[in-house]
Amino acid sequence: MKVATVVGARPQFIKAAPVSRALREAGHQELLVHTGQHYDFEMSQVFFEELRIPQPDVNLEVGSGPHGWQTGRMLIGVEEILRTQQPDLVLVYGDTNSTLAGALAACKLRIPLAHVEAGLRSHNREMAEEHNRVLTDHVSDLLLCPTHTAVGNLKREGITRGVHLVGDVMYDSLLVGLKQIEGRYALMGRLGIKEKAYALATVHRAENTDNPEKLSSILRGLQEIVRNGLAVVVPLHPRTRQKLASLGLSLDGLSLTAPFTYVEMLLLELHARVILTDSGGVQKEAYWLGVPCVTLRQETEWVETVESGWNVLVGCETSRIARAAETARPGLVLQDAYGDGKAAERLVTLLVSMG
Repeated sequence: MKVATVVGARPQFIKAAPVSRALREAGHQELLVHTGQHYDFEMSQVFFEELRIPQPDVNLEVGSGPHGWQTGRMLIGVEEILRTQQPDLVLVYGDTNSTLAGALAACKLRIPLAHVEAGLRSHNREMAEEHNRVLTDHVSDLLLCPTHTAVGNLKREGITRGVHLVGDVMYDSLLVGLKQIEGRYALMGRLGIKEKAYALATVHRAENTDNPEKLSSILRGLQEIVRNGLAVVVPLHPRTRQKLASLGLSLDGLSLTAPFTYVEMLLLELHARVILTDSGGVQKEAYWLGVPCVTLRQETEWVETVESGWNVLVGCETSRIARAAETARPGLVLQDAYGDGKAAERLVTLLVSMG
C-alpha cells in the first residue's frame, strides 16, 4: 500500500513519527509531504532528526502567510503531487492549514482520506483550527479518534461511518521521547532552573498572539507569577516573537528562549511546577507527565484533562492566570483516557484494511 502523509507543523511531526515507523515496519510505502508551514530549523528540521522521521520526499516550502493564501498554495502543491504519485490513501493529522489542504486535495481527486485526531471540537468557530478540523472530518473516509468524546462529537454531527477509536498517537511519541531525556539535564543548568521551581509557558495561537490586548494581558499574568517568586521560562514561537517585536511589549522578568526540541520540551515539562499554555499538545503532555496545567484559552478540545482536575481554563485575564498558577495542584491520574501508547499500531491496521 502507498500512503501519502501530509504534514507541515511541529505537532504533526510528533504525531506522524510513530505512525510512519509502524507503516514502514509493516512493509508499506510512505510518501511524506512537508508543506513547509513550519519552516525554520527549531520548528521543523530538528524534529525530523530527533523523532527519527525519514526526510520528507517533498517539501513545498510554502512558509507563513494569511490563511487563505497559505492554504491555497498548499492545495495547489499537494494536488500536483497526488496526481503524479497516485497514492492509495492520503493521511492527514490534526487541524492546521496543512491538514485542510491535504484533505481538500484528496477529496477533489477522489483518493481515500484518513484523518488522525478526528472528532475534536472546541465549539469555538472563531478559531481557524476549528474550521479546519470540522471540514476535514466531513470529507474523510476514515476518522481515527483519540477519545470517546471525539467519537461522540462526530455522532452528534451525523458522522458514524468509518469512525474508529484508536487512542492518541502523541502518547505513543511521548513514551518514546521520555527514554531520551536522561542525557538532556544540562539544559536545566544552562537555563538556571531547578526541579519544581519554575513555570513553563507557551503562547502561539493566533487568537492570543494576533490580539494585542490579549497578548499583553497574558504577559502581565506571567510577570505577576515571577513577582510572586516563581521563575517563568517562555520558549518563543516564531509568531509570538514577531508580534512581541512589533508591539514593543514589556518582557521584564521572563526567561525568554528559542523553541526547544521535542525531547528538551518533555524534560522541561516533566520538572516544571506548573505549565501555562494555549497548545493542545502541551495540555496533554502535562496531563500524561502529572504536572498541573493552566490553559490560556476559554475552551479546550481535550476536556478529559479538565474533568480529571489536571487542567484549568483561565482565558487571558491577568489576575486569573497568576492566581491559577499559584493555586495549581495535582489532579486525578486517568491516563487511559487517551489510550495505551499503541495507537499507531491500531491506526496502521485500519489503514491497511481500507487500502
